[in-house]
Amino acid sequence: MDTLIILIKVLVSAYAALLVLAYFYQDGLIFLPQQLSGLELQAIASRHAQAEQVHLPADDGVTLHGWFLGAGGTQASRAPLLVYYGGNAEEVSWLLDEAGRFAGYSLLLMNYRGYGGSSGKPGESVLYADALRVFDYAASRADVDARRIVIMGRSLGTAMAVRVAARRAVRAVLLVSPYDSMVELGRRHHAYLPVSLLLRHRFDASADAPKAKAPLQVLVASRDSIVPLEHSRRLAGAWGGPHSWREIADADHIDITSSPAYWKAIAEFLAQMRGT
Repeated sequence: MDTLIILIKVLVSAYAALLVLAYFYQDGLIFLPQQLSGLELQAIASRHAQAEQVHLPADDGVTLHGWFLGAGGTQASRAPLLVYYGGNAEEVSWLLDEAGRFAGYSLLLMNYRGYGGSSGKPGESVLYADALRVFDYAASRADVDARRIVIMGRSLGTAMAVRVAARRAVRAVLLVSPYDSMVELGRRHHAYLPVSLLLRHRFDASADAPKAKAPLQVLVASRDSIVPLEHSRRLAGAWGGPHSWREIADADHIDITSSPAYWKAIAEFLAQMRGT
C-alpha cells in the first residue's frame, strides 16, 4: 500500500509539473518566429526592387515590417489588393517570388511582430490589433481600391483574417487550412491536458465567423494532420456569408502550396472576385 501511495504521489507530481511546463512554454508551441537578418532583408530588397518596403508603427512602439508590391510589379493605380496573414512558422517574403500567381492584384505582405523584420513579441491580442492596423493602412493607400481588398489567412492566420473580415468591409476572404479555435485544436492534439484552462492564446475564429459576411473560399489539404478537416468544416459552417470549399488531394498541411491545384483554386477565386 505504501508503494502504491508513493507511486500515486509521483504521478500526481509529474502531471502537475507537466501542467506548469505546458502553461509557461505554450508560446513556443504556438509561435515559431522566423526572423530575418539585416543582410537577408537587403537581399530581398535587391531581388525585388519593385517591392516597396513598409514600416508600420504600432501603438506600443513595435514596428511591423513587410512589403507592398503593385499589381504587375508596378505601382498600379487603384488596383485590387490581397492582404496576407501567414502561418505560425511562416516568414511571408517568399510570396514575392509567387506574385505572378495573383494576377491583377497588388500584394501586401506584412510579417507578424517577432517575425521577419518586425520587432516585438507575438501574442493573441496584439496580433489581432496588428491585423486590423495592417488592413486600415492598406485601405488608406491611394494606389489601392479599398472596395476590392481580399484577405487571405493561412493556418494561424485564420484568426487574424476572420477578425478583420468580421470588423471591416472586405471584398472576399481566402482561408488555407483554417481552424475553429486554438482551444479545440489543442484538445484534439493534447487530450491529456485541460487545454481550455491553460491556453492563453485562444484564437477563437469561430466566434468571429458569423459576423463575417464576405464571400469565403476555403482551401484544405486532404491529408492535413495538423488541422484535421473537421476543424476547417466547423469554421466554414459558422461563416456568416456565402462560402465554397476546395479540397487539395494528396496534400498535407505543410506541402499544400506545392500542388498546382492549390494555385489554380486561388487564381480562379481571385479572378471571380476581381470581375464582380
